[in-house]
Amino acid sequence: MSEQLIPRLRNRVVDPRPGRGVWHSHRAVWTVLALLLILIANRLISANFFSITMVNGRLIGSLITILDGSAPIMLLSIGMTLVIATKGVDLSVGAVMAICASAAVVMVNRYEAGATEFYYTPGVIILLAVGLGALCGLWNGILVAVINIQPIIATLILMISGRGIAQMITSGQSPTFTNDTLAFIGRGVLFGLPFPIYLYLAVLIVVFLLVRRTALGLLIESVGVNARASYYAGINAALVKILVYMVSGMCAALAGLVIAGEVKSADPHKNGEFAELDAILAVVIGGTSLSGGRFSLVLSALGVLIIQSLLTGLYVSKLHPTANLVVKAIVVLLVLLLQSDEFRNRLTRLVRRSS
Repeated sequence: MSEQLIPRLRNRVVDPRPGRGVWHSHRAVWTVLALLLILIANRLISANFFSITMVNGRLIGSLITILDGSAPIMLLSIGMTLVIATKGVDLSVGAVMAICASAAVVMVNRYEAGATEFYYTPGVIILLAVGLGALCGLWNGILVAVINIQPIIATLILMISGRGIAQMITSGQSPTFTNDTLAFIGRGVLFGLPFPIYLYLAVLIVVFLLVRRTALGLLIESVGVNARASYYAGINAALVKILVYMVSGMCAALAGLVIAGEVKSADPHKNGEFAELDAILAVVIGGTSLSGGRFSLVLSALGVLIIQSLLTGLYVSKLHPTANLVVKAIVVLLVLLLQSDEFRNRLTRLVRRSS
């Protein structure tokens, strides 16, 4: 079995050397081209789309809005990329966002009410929220890797129950807070740029270095190609899967804190609602195969920017809100077709025949 793993990895896994691989594929070129085309279309719709100004120490403009608004889905896509690379999926990230944000806001409320215990200080609360996200990921990882439940079913359990857990934490309310430390995560400004941009760039760089400068990236790809063959090759496939689900849970916790900090509130009903769908879509646009193996964190990030650029363009176009989802679906379909070698080949043959 271990001998079968090597040729399959050569066929399915992109160049494992740091900084190479997917970036040298045609899909990367078409992903970048799709983003540029959407940005150009947005510029044609709005003459001021590329303009950036400084207002009260904060950069303002559509491009800044895109980068800032991408934060929650960008964080989710980082963890989701690793999960999908192991031939899994995490449908619970939206619910984990709600759970962790609700827990953080309830605890910071007690701090604001005068609680003096060290674990009620804002810095510790943030760490506890991220730890809670890791526990949620650990739960999903055990169901998938140890109990061997299908990933879509295993994570669906927490997706459904998670909203109820978040509502239990907040007693069905949407608590607000005034603490500046927790709010800074979602609405703070550092050197003119919104803090969430620094946050997801830091997470992206750390995870990228972790998977490309160590053997972890190759282990994730090998488990995605063939978990059983990886096991016989000496790879602890269960541990790898548990780890990526924990990373996904921590990224979801940070995304929940970003949204909570932005509005200074925790809404257990709406926080992270349908966010998992955009995260999965961004990862697919970025070229990560749903059948496992090949993945690229950078291209997943570009997928997020494509989605957010499209949403921003729809907003500035003043198109009727009821048409936004339809237009979004059509444009995303066109982007995926643009990336498809089979579609481009068929289109090329059709054009040649017609000419």
